[in-house]
Amino acid sequence: MSIVKSYGIGNGDMYYIRHNSDNFTIIDCSLPDDRIGSILADLTTQSKDKSITRFISTHPDQDHISGLVELDDHLHIPNFYCVANQAIKEYPTDDFMRYVELRDSSKAYYLHKGCSRRWMNESSEERGSSGINILWPDTSDPDFQSALEDAAAGMTPNNISPVIRYSVQNGPSMVWMGDLETDFMEKIAGKVNITKTNILFAPHHGRTSGKVPDIWLKELDPDLVVIGEAPSEYLDYYRGYNIITQNSSGDVLFEATTGKAHIYVGDHTYNVDYLNDDGLDHRDGLYYIGSLYI
Repeated sequence: MSIVKSYGIGNGDMYYIRHNSDNFTIIDCSLPDDRIGSILADLTTQSKDKSITRFISTHPDQDHISGLVELDDHLHIPNFYCVANQAIKEYPTDDFMRYVELRDSSKAYYLHKGCSRRWMNESSEERGSSGINILWPDTSDPDFQSALEDAAAGMTPNNISPVIRYSVQNGPSMVWMGDLETDFMEKIAGKVNITKTNILFAPHHGRTSGKVPDIWLKELDPDLVVIGEAPSEYLDYYRGYNIITQNSSGDVLFEATTGKAHIYVGDHTYNVDYLNDDGLDHRDGLYYIGSLYI
């Protein structure tokens, strides 16, 4: 069994994966002032029995690195994963400066399409794989190189985001895309090895500007799309797909096990009609809303 949690923290992204191996992964960071203490305590509790902790930064926009100073000071991030880049900011925050420090340090590992690393996606006699694979970027691709140049010129770094796929043996698979924008995804369609995926975390917080193109959705064929907390007037609700909207649900926790994912949310009034009821109790202050069979 593994646990994946998506924090409902407003206009930002932050997730963790408590793997069914000796690994713990945090994806992005967005710590609102009123939840810094509780989220850091949660991460400490969930990772304390894991020997390998990694932080994956999809890209250095403030809503994906907010609170990085506090997170690093608290956890002393030992493994920092990002796409190799030279992004700059006209008005750099303390969090961005910490990002640059970690990005350019010996702690950094640079993600690219098909990369392999213990124990991200390679096992050893010592411990098992995390089940994380990187589907994008192809660092030689001209469209990606153009996105890198934009970031290095102080423009948006959205399109340097990697495509990350996590899969559990005999269990659900999940995909993250940072803040990739629709027009960029259309440009690179056919260059990304997209396969059937059970749970998709909609890029760009679910915004219309980051709507996953139909050509991608056909290949992903998601059983569930998690839509982030952008303002509702900017959201695309992925009509025709089962969705969870974090504007309403709050935190979402997936308990991934053989053939299914049990789903819990922060708001006790939130419900959907497409899940199976396995009659589970609530857990960790979250409310069971049903199980997604795959």
